[in-house]
Amino acid sequence: MLAERINRIHESGTMKMKELAGQKKAEGKKIISFTVGEPDFDTPKHIVEAAKKALDEGKTRYLDAPGLPELRQAIAERAKKENGIPCDSSNVIVTPTKQAIFETIIATINEGEEVIMPDPSWVTYEPCVQLAGGKAVPCVTKEESQWRMRPEDVAELITPKTKMILFNSPSNPCGAVETHEDIKGLADLAKDHNLVVLSDEVYEKIIFDGLKHYSIAAEPGMMDRTITISGFSKTYAMTGWRLGWLIAPKPIFKGINKVQQHSITHAVSFAQYGGLAAMTGTQEPVKMMVKEFQERRDLIMKLMRDIPQLHCDTPKGAFYVFPRYEGKMNSEEMALFLMDKAEVALTGGSSFGAAGEQHLRISYATNKKNIQDGMERVKKALS
Repeated sequence: MLAERINRIHESGTMKMKELAGQKKAEGKKIISFTVGEPDFDTPKHIVEAAKKALDEGKTRYLDAPGLPELRQAIAERAKKENGIPCDSSNVIVTPTKQAIFETIIATINEGEEVIMPDPSWVTYEPCVQLAGGKAVPCVTKEESQWRMRPEDVAELITPKTKMILFNSPSNPCGAVETHEDIKGLADLAKDHNLVVLSDEVYEKIIFDGLKHYSIAAEPGMMDRTITISGFSKTYAMTGWRLGWLIAPKPIFKGINKVQQHSITHAVSFAQYGGLAAMTGTQEPVKMMVKEFQERRDLIMKLMRDIPQLHCDTPKGAFYVFPRYEGKMNSEEMALFLMDKAEVALTGGSSFGAAGEQHLRISYATNKKNIQDGMERVKKALS
């Protein structure tokens, strides 16, 4: 009784392993989970208080579909100041970040059109393209190139059916950070071939080693063809709030807004007041979390160096490591083996694309004790 389009897509590999870990815990297993990309910090108090205040003041009614005007203005001002994106509030739609990706693809991709995206990449990109009737074209990224999506590799994949270049920096699952030269090269390809760009920048604040984040919409001529997506979940530990945003040129904005109007109408009203407090209030909690993430990254890299079966370069952003492992098991089998033998939950690399096979994604968005204990269990199981 299901629609044929549902048969095109697979369930989320990360959520599958998260749910399996939950089942094992319910059975009494002491599972350490490195599955979902969810900061273990509490949402900063000033954000929570702003949402509570909105509830107390009865701010629970409908908003216009694009979102709270004050929040849209704050997002636009930050994007202009910190990212160099030439936008204003009329380019901003407030919506859950995953919804922003889905809405963008539904609004722009026709049946049979191609979307070039990195392989490996986040598990939800390809299903969104498939649900729209498009074709995901994998651009294989490599460990020796720090998993970056290089313009020269993208250029080889462009055909008359190509409509969009989609990329994510810093990236999930690899923690890759595109260089400014990468960004300029991708921008040139988009302009030369009249392509739309979807830039997922949800990890833009979680970047290490003095590197800088670059938004492709800030490149000359790119605001008119780029949809920039970001959100509150990762930066402000607001995963359950389901709140993010997109910035789009006016013609594309109008199309995406139609999808918003006919799907969720708008993001949760009182949550948007929390988002406003996040954007306009102190950023010290963000600095604290990023500092802690870098310490956790350094810890997990140190521990992996003592596991001879795992091989991984140091990621530059986000909160994932993507080690290659030795052995004959495929990545799903290895993930299930470690769940069973080590009581550690992580995600097989093939969930993120064919190029992820023989890899594992480990989220270190958890405390240092879990990282220490979990990696000791992995070391013992693999030995």
